[in-house]
Amino acid sequence: MKKLKRYQYERYAVLCSLAYQKVFKQTRYGFAPNGQRVIANRFGKTMMRVLWSNDSDEVIVVIKGSHNIADWLLNLRIWQVRGLKHLDYPFHAGYAYQLQQNSPAIHKKDEYHSSVYQRLISILTPLILQGKRVSFTGHSCGGAIGTVLADAIERQFPKSIKRVVTFGQPAIGGKAFRNCYLLHHRTYRICCDLDIVTFLPPIPYFYQHVGKMLWLYNGRIYENTPTVLRLVQSLGSWLLRPFSYHLMRKYIRNKDFFDER
Repeated sequence: MKKLKRYQYERYAVLCSLAYQKVFKQTRYGFAPNGQRVIANRFGKTMMRVLWSNDSDEVIVVIKGSHNIADWLLNLRIWQVRGLKHLDYPFHAGYAYQLQQNSPAIHKKDEYHSSVYQRLISILTPLILQGKRVSFTGHSCGGAIGTVLADAIERQFPKSIKRVVTFGQPAIGGKAFRNCYLLHHRTYRICCDLDIVTFLPPIPYFYQHVGKMLWLYNGRIYENTPTVLRLVQSLGSWLLRPFSYHLMRKYIRNKDFFDER
């Protein structure tokens, strides 16, 4: 597995953060004037952005996390269903519903009565046939959804997925998903400190993660730390944190508060 470069991490992280804004000017971030298509959820609100430039072979699909009460409630549908064509395994029922929900036509090229998944395929197909490769990135459930979408598209268009980078994602499938997933070596799952969402759904073995986990913790990056160890270490650090402020290195670190004279 190739390492995730710093500039790549920053690019995907910025795009995931900007995904929550109502207006996104893609040309400010190096994408073509016509290099953005928006995919809306059933309420007509932005769920995904498909971004590309004319001089790059990469298409980036940015997926938002839960951003309304209805989506938060879908997180509670933790049973698993077979939710997408080209996939032989079940995954989180709530996220399957998000991909199967109707996506209103908001672009002149959009067809009516299409699901979110169908709309994404219709946008990506001509770009892939042009020789472009697709990267998926998303925050929270957007990251989880991105892994399933990437796997489905890789099966339909072999070698079309460049990488998958997720931030604070919950798990989306079980052992069958983990065993069948084609993109372990191209998937990076970023976890930050004690992000409780990364431990959800709280059903060991019934829900499992895929890809390479990068844990940003105490100023370092840890790779593939077991979930139980990460939870114990995070909780232990949190409980001991008040005492850590008593250490001399904390006082030395704050020397810049004083004048040099």
